[in-house]
Amino acid sequence: MNSSETSGWKLATRAIHVGQEPDPATGATVPPIHTTSTFTQTSPGKHKGFEYSRSDNPTRRGLERCLASLEGGEACAAFASGSAAAAAVLGTLHPGEKVLAFSDVYGGTFRLLKEVFEKYGIEPVFTDETDPSAFAARLDERTRMVWLESPTNPLLRCLDIAAIGRIAHQAGAKLVVDNTFATPVLQTPLSMGADFVVHSTTKYIGGHSDVIGGAVIVRDRADIERVAFLQNAVGAVPGPFDCYLQHRGIKTLPLRMERHCANAMRVAEFLRDHKAVERVAYPFLPDHPDHDLARRQMCGGGGMVTVTFRDDATALRFCERVKVFSLAESLGGVESLVCHPAIMTHASIPREVREARGVTDRLVRISVGIEDVDDLLADLDQALAR
Repeated sequence: MNSSETSGWKLATRAIHVGQEPDPATGATVPPIHTTSTFTQTSPGKHKGFEYSRSDNPTRRGLERCLASLEGGEACAAFASGSAAAAAVLGTLHPGEKVLAFSDVYGGTFRLLKEVFEKYGIEPVFTDETDPSAFAARLDERTRMVWLESPTNPLLRCLDIAAIGRIAHQAGAKLVVDNTFATPVLQTPLSMGADFVVHSTTKYIGGHSDVIGGAVIVRDRADIERVAFLQNAVGAVPGPFDCYLQHRGIKTLPLRMERHCANAMRVAEFLRDHKAVERVAYPFLPDHPDHDLARRQMCGGGGMVTVTFRDDATALRFCERVKVFSLAESLGGVESLVCHPAIMTHASIPREVREARGVTDRLVRISVGIEDVDDLLADLDQALAR
């Protein structure tokens, strides 16, 4: 089944069928998992398209085809983690070049920018402002990449992907959007002008907290060449069973995202009205600073809610007292999680830097799962009871 046959299908149909064609040899509805490291050749250099599983594997190729289709991209490279995917995109830069990023980024991305690639001569530059003009003001002739999350992690700010993309391209820079929080169900950044989309497929794509993975999807096939070279050269590839788990998770992604969004809105509304809470960030709440943009850019608010409590002690007590929610890093699984970013996911960011950006000890990030929402609200209520 080629892309021309599936291009007219709706996203939910493509999520189930692209890269999951029945096995031609046996008719198996679900293709086999190709747990082989190498492939037999008929003659030296003559093979059936596969030689060695670090370079390519049928199970991985199916996952890559599906992700490219969902994001509306020309090609995809799957990786062993989201961090490996991010590193491959940053690895397309050269010493002396700059990458401009919005300051609210995942701690692992900040670590790559500051502790890995800066040491190789690639200069990270950060802006604290969401307005596209702030990005324009920080671009110069050495800026070759602009890096965004939208919504951001953990403050859930939304950035104008199309406007920032136009500004980046006018300056000769590529636009990278980490679409982990929104997924292609809620927004497709490539259609808004992004050149690269990055995912931690560990999160909503896999969706069941049982696999680690990452992916890079591109709008222009030429942009995948260096990324795919690094994928093979570095060897940061997912194994066949990991690819299978991610691909199986994708089949229910549209259904799960619908429930994540509905539950998250209810959780956000509940917490917004609680006396222990100073403020709640959720893109589809009317008082969110980027509400209008989020409504234009996304078709749902997502499954993440960030809450700032009135004091540090309440934040810690809340994390320790939840019962249905689990206190754990990561996000995007069917189960609900709470996380204290300052201590957990964003601990690699210096305290003075993260606090200046709003990631304080009073802030808790909530990944709202797909459980019955009444049970989730009851758990929040008891965790906040005096």
